[in-house]
Amino acid sequence: MKIKVFVTLKKGVLDPQGQAVQKTLARTGFDEVAGVRIGKYIELDVADGTPSARVEEMCKKLLANTVIEDFRIES
Repeated sequence: MKIKVFVTLKKGVLDPQGQAVQKTLARTGFDEVAGVRIGKYIELDVADGTPSARVEEMCKKLLANTVIEDFRIES
């Protein structure tokens, strides 16, 4: 079974990498971009029937820093 995990910075957390990308886009003529937030996409192949709570535990313990990041799980 394939699980998709999207990890993003929480609102209000400074994103210097996103700011750098946004500034570079503006310098290269894409000035319509008002902001950029950088995140992570993780694909997991897990055994069929793996409970969603188990995947959530993986996210909380390793895949996301829950102090500054949110995560969303899709199957």
